[in-house]
Amino acid sequence: MPLSSAPSTVAVIGGGPAGLMAAETLAVAGLSVELFDAMPSVGRKFLLAGVGGMNITHAEGQTAFRQRYREREVEVGGWLDGFDSDALRAWIHELGIETFVGTSGRVFPTDMKAAPLLRAWLHRLRDRGVRIHTRSRWLGWDAEGGLRLATPEGERSIQPKACVLALGGGSWPRLGSDGTWQPLLAACGIELHPLEPANCGFEVAGWSDVLKDRHAGAPIKPASLALPGLPPRQGEFVLTETGIEGSLVYALSAEIRGAIARDGQATLTLDLAPQRDLVVLGRALAKPRGSQSLASHLRRQAGIDGPKAALLRELAPADAFQDMTRLAQACKALPLTVVRPRPLAEAISSAGGVPLEALDDGLMLKQLPGVFCAGEMLDWEAPTGGYLLTACFASGRAAGQGVARWLAGR
Repeated sequence: MPLSSAPSTVAVIGGGPAGLMAAETLAVAGLSVELFDAMPSVGRKFLLAGVGGMNITHAEGQTAFRQRYREREVEVGGWLDGFDSDALRAWIHELGIETFVGTSGRVFPTDMKAAPLLRAWLHRLRDRGVRIHTRSRWLGWDAEGGLRLATPEGERSIQPKACVLALGGGSWPRLGSDGTWQPLLAACGIELHPLEPANCGFEVAGWSDVLKDRHAGAPIKPASLALPGLPPRQGEFVLTETGIEGSLVYALSAEIRGAIARDGQATLTLDLAPQRDLVVLGRALAKPRGSQSLASHLRRQAGIDGPKAALLRELAPADAFQDMTRLAQACKALPLTVVRPRPLAEAISSAGGVPLEALDDGLMLKQLPGVFCAGEMLDWEAPTGGYLLTACFASGRAAGQGVARWLAGR
């Protein structure tokens, strides 16, 4: 599709949820929109994230919802003021996609799939005049301030009235979020925060061969994890060949990453029996076991067997297995030390990127008038559970509205 040279054109770079939402917001405002994505199709990370069930948002109350954004609660809350989780669900329903709330409060499309939602959305965007160009990689700016684009027909330059950068972070680079935009902004004097893995797994110093060979990939549930000074969180995680991953770990990833940066490692307290009081568990384990093996006794009295029992053997001191009081204490407070996060390319999302302080209230870069940013390339993070996607959608809408206001003011 040829590039438009209309004087009212706004360019959106990036075809993930933030970029597509920015494009829709701009089109609704009556602006001509050209969207460019380096991949052969848009929404690739969005589609892959929905393979196991498209968790689009979360139904918890807005106060608790906003607290999920930690130190960026105020800034992200500003985006959510215009497009919160309820508004997102209503928007999805307008596309003809119904949703339901799962037992954990997570919100899913009724068919659990991302593809129908994306198809309906792209159809509406095209109906609203948004022109989508794939295999078109942004290369920065030319000497005249135009946007350089590597397209299948060769390099092109366009001169939009404004542009929205929604290029993602650095996780899952094979789907397009490869962080190659960083040197382009750094060359313009934008001081970026390094991209770091968020919602990621962590490595231990080394599991035994027995644990790796027999239990890598096994879930640990129910369980709770805690870091010093923080209340424990209950849920489940997965043993890997190198350490741990899963939703319970992801919920603590920012704090774990911070502890590793500060101390060189992070020691979590693992409770393998979170639904049992220590005193009750101690009494149960203190019962005579007769001819039963210790493994059978643990299974019967504490519900600890399989990968949980292997983890207990791995981490508890050997002499704890000779004293049932100490063993109960180990089951309730097992020290689990991790030494590094898994690589950024494996992470579900990334932290770091464009500091929010570098943007005005409309998400325009203060040093680059007319250049707006949205989505995961901004320096904020949130746990999985729909919080990431909701804020990406909301930031795209906020950036689109920021562009419209800025152009109207000119």
